[in-house]
Amino acid sequence: MKLLVTGGAGFIGSAVVRQAVAKGHEVVNLDALTYAANVENVASVSTSNLYSFEQADIRDRVRLDEIFALHRPDAVMHLAAESHVDRSIDGPGDFILTNINGTFNMLEAARGYWTRAGKPAGFRFHHISTDEVFGSLGDTGQFTEETPYDPRSPYSASKAASDHLVRAWAETYGLPVVLTNCSNNYGPFHFPEKLVPVVILNALHGRPIPVYGAGLNVRDWLYVEDHADALLTVVAKGELGRSYNIGGENEARNIDLVRLICRLMDEMHPAGAPHDRLITFVTDRPGHDARYAIDPARIRAELGWRPSVTLEEGMRRTVRWYLDNEAWWRPLLDRQGVGQRLGTKA
Repeated sequence: MKLLVTGGAGFIGSAVVRQAVAKGHEVVNLDALTYAANVENVASVSTSNLYSFEQADIRDRVRLDEIFALHRPDAVMHLAAESHVDRSIDGPGDFILTNINGTFNMLEAARGYWTRAGKPAGFRFHHISTDEVFGSLGDTGQFTEETPYDPRSPYSASKAASDHLVRAWAETYGLPVVLTNCSNNYGPFHFPEKLVPVVILNALHGRPIPVYGAGLNVRDWLYVEDHADALLTVVAKGELGRSYNIGGENEARNIDLVRLICRLMDEMHPAGAPHDRLITFVTDRPGHDARYAIDPARIRAELGWRPSVTLEEGMRRTVRWYLDNEAWWRPLLDRQGVGQRLGTKA
């Protein structure tokens, strides 16, 4: 299968690219190389004859048409998005332009290509989204594919809008689509403004570890390599028009996750122990959802997929990776906004 992967130099997208090439798929990586992207994320496959790269912005419809015509993919895996909630609070415009307008451009480019090719039966457009479109849960319950949308941040609202566009293009134009909504990802190559790498790197440098509010917000944590495996399963076997929730089956409060990382840092970097002395509670961000939890019953029952990595094991691998790969994360610390408190303008 020849895959066009948007955002393939980002965190999740690069995991998809690496796994897809390893499985023998041809991959065209389309990425604008914005602040959170890094070509080093795909260095391990960059010389493969199965891999090609196109630097392009999904907001540029003309370039998208050229790339579809040149590479003629069998399927699209659309991951390119602005994804940091705190940045969406400070500057929502980029999220509207990329996540909504960019997805519209991708849909139209894909539809045009698919139509000109005679609407081949095997083509599909896989839209990758987030569980944040469903809003916030109470102490019980889980998100299913039928949970009503209730986005609470500019980021999640822009992703909800993109989900609706994809479904509309399927209903109106017959575009063959599948959708997935995932829980919080973590693992190697995670851009160092997100919670898990912030905790690891602040602990490593003996700096305060910021925890929003009282740290009681709950997330379902999904190891990124498991997520990539699930996405490749869905694009190959998912039922057209269907959506699939992908979760890690690993719920944890933020404070408990931070303490787990500190414990692993104590073990792997004892010079700074105990690292939990660095935990510092800070003012919560506006509109911070209380709890996310995914019910992955559909993807398990229909496609036979379930996560393979526990939170303890996945976090152990992640901490080890950051300790061993300073050459990867060190240059990223100088990128705009990294290391600063964002999302306070509301």
